[in-house]
Amino acid sequence: MIQTIIKRDGRVVGYNEEKIKAAIRKAMLATELGEDENLINKITDRITMTGKDQMTVEEIQDRVELELMKSPRKEVAKRYIAYRDQRSIARRAKTRDIFLEIIEAKNNDITRENANMNTDSPAGMMMKFASETTKPFVDDYLLSAEAREAVRNGYLHIHDKDYYPTKSLTCVQHPLDKILLGGFNAGHGESRPAKRIETASVIACISLETAQNEMHGGQAIPAFDFYLAPFVRSSFIEEVKNLEALSGKDLSKHYDYCPADFVKKSLEGLEGDERLIQHAVNRTVGRVHQAMEAFIHNMNTIHSRGGNQVVFSSINYGTDTSAEGRCVIRELLNSTYEGVGNGATAIFPIQIWKKKRGVNYDPADPNYDLYRLACKVTARRFFPNFVNLDATFNYHEKWKADDPERYKYEIATMGCRTRVFENRYGEKTSIGRGNLSFSTINIVRMAIEVMNIKDPEERIRRFFGKLDEVLDIAARQLDDRFKFQATALAKQFPLVMTRLWNGADALGPNDRVEPVLNQGTLGIGFIGLAEALIALTGKHHGESEEAQALGLKIVSHMRSRANEFSEKYGHNYSVLATPAEGLSGKFTAKDRKSFGVIPGVTDKIYYTNSNHVPVYYKCSPRHKAKIEAPYHELTRGGHIFYVEIDGDATHNPEAIADIVDLMDKYNIGYCSVNHNRNRCMDCGYEDAADNLTECPKCHSHNIDKLQRITGYLVGTTDRWNSAKLAELNDRVVHK
Repeated sequence: MIQTIIKRDGRVVGYNEEKIKAAIRKAMLATELGEDENLINKITDRITMTGKDQMTVEEIQDRVELELMKSPRKEVAKRYIAYRDQRSIARRAKTRDIFLEIIEAKNNDITRENANMNTDSPAGMMMKFASETTKPFVDDYLLSAEAREAVRNGYLHIHDKDYYPTKSLTCVQHPLDKILLGGFNAGHGESRPAKRIETASVIACISLETAQNEMHGGQAIPAFDFYLAPFVRSSFIEEVKNLEALSGKDLSKHYDYCPADFVKKSLEGLEGDERLIQHAVNRTVGRVHQAMEAFIHNMNTIHSRGGNQVVFSSINYGTDTSAEGRCVIRELLNSTYEGVGNGATAIFPIQIWKKKRGVNYDPADPNYDLYRLACKVTARRFFPNFVNLDATFNYHEKWKADDPERYKYEIATMGCRTRVFENRYGEKTSIGRGNLSFSTINIVRMAIEVMNIKDPEERIRRFFGKLDEVLDIAARQLDDRFKFQATALAKQFPLVMTRLWNGADALGPNDRVEPVLNQGTLGIGFIGLAEALIALTGKHHGESEEAQALGLKIVSHMRSRANEFSEKYGHNYSVLATPAEGLSGKFTAKDRKSFGVIPGVTDKIYYTNSNHVPVYYKCSPRHKAKIEAPYHELTRGGHIFYVEIDGDATHNPEAIADIVDLMDKYNIGYCSVNHNRNRCMDCGYEDAADNLTECPKCHSHNIDKLQRITGYLVGTTDRWNSAKLAELNDRVVHK
């Protein structure tokens, strides 16, 4: 006898025979003879009594068809079958409509969910087809009932849900020294260890590109300068040996020559060995420059996966004070300043300067000159961003200035903002680790649901009650995904689970990745703190001390709960200031549908990113820093501080240095600076003029603005979704 039913979405519900009767009756009424109540009851009773304890909806419908075909009313069976087909078509209609929009290359929020993917291309279309059909499968078969309901009702968003069935991880900081010194197998051939700076540059690209195909998030190199510095030395020795062959002189005593700096100098007035060695230095610097040019060019042109999508790549650097490391940094910055192609700004890699007192921040520091160069490059090219190693929460007790491997104890950031450092289950480091997966909660919806409670204390109490319920669901959902990811075999990720992930070198090809998976983090993100505070207090945290106090209380509570989840489930849970791109308008659309347009809350088609002061709020950089800084210590899963500056920053690197000074003063972890940059989409010409409508070089009117969308740049706003475009139009300069 049937007791329970498994619905199409995976839920198990009690059996209700009235639904069978209603379906048969509807089919009968569509025939000439009409309904037959006795036959309806007879068929229903037979199915109920002879069925299994638990059956699926499809199994029951198959039984109804069979019973109708055996009955005298075969015409009813035909109508019932037709009815089932129509319902099946209706269920597929949404997918059909989405597919047609992709096929017709329509510019909408489905095809523009990821601004760095070209979904108009065949490969991009194929990737979107796969994405849109995979998500329903995840909903139906991989999510728990409570997680599915939380997603459906707009409380929870599961990032990279289309990659869920692949068991892939989000991101990783590459221990590039393992690759460069030991080589690797990418699954389709092997790479030998590098010997020259050019080879090291190419292998760095291949490592990032290969891992991107094994993961669903970004790829980063945590100490680009330290990793490539040895190959400056080996390339210099090679140049000295070339001169030996040409001159017939023994120059072996100069193999270990240590110049104060690897910089090009005129050979005029130099003689003998001195002239030869400076020539070798000049040749080496030229090769390093070309290698950095090639690295940047490759990271902007090599497609790592469908959709004409290049690697979401990031590199961290700035603290290697050796002559070789400084050469890598200098030539990387020079190449970035020059641009790619016709002088265009490179979109990738996201470059991150590691700011550290005693190393590169104060005038007496050995890399201070390179820090000033970094500010100059940022003023023109948006990159590098800046991560603050001096922030209290970025401190590592093992870091020592004279340690040649001190980079192991320096925080490295994924360009969008993802941060991995603390570790309950291994060494505290960024290297060889990354985020496993993350999900974002909609704190605005919870605030709206209680905003009309007149008693302020009761309103806030009820809000925190709702917040706890959703946080619990998010933690369980992330634990479920972790358990699913843990069943993957090492051979499914031939590079990540052999050379990159901490502890993976001990795994055999057919071993599960579970023993090493806890090196990563699980992120609980949030969006719309500003709108939530307006709903709860009437003002956002940028304009009210009361709202700021409540905002810090909310995020502090999330941090405390994340620590509880870490103990309860045995993972590295962290709070993430979500970089909402595709999500930017999704929560808002659902909330507007449920609650209507609420001034200051749902009156725009986007919610403010994480804990940021709203983009439309006019304030000084200092005020913005003061408000947002305290949240960085709480959001250990990642954060970023943005400042919008006015005018042409190209000739004003001091403006960039002023923002970095704010980082230092207010204990900010990571920041970037936005400014105006026009780009001709036909010839690549760029400038910072206001309201440029015609390219002065080719006279094209196809002018777009180069802008930062979350933590990374996008070459054209044509690929931005409507919510992010609306946010872009609302951005004001901070002055």
